[in-house]
Amino acid sequence: MIQPTLVPQRRLPRYGFHTHTERLNGRMAMLGFIALLVVEAQLGHGLLVW
Repeated sequence: MIQPTLVPQRRLPRYGFHTHTERLNGRMAMLGFIALLVVEAQLGHGLLVW
């Protein structure tokens, strides 16, 4: 049997749950939460008050 001479390279998919996308999502969520706290502190009340 003939052995292959070229080993295929595995590429990461462009969609789905991966460590880099989850890390980016977590960082954006933290920034959004801090921004919400800053806005609430500036307004003096919660953002979702009717």
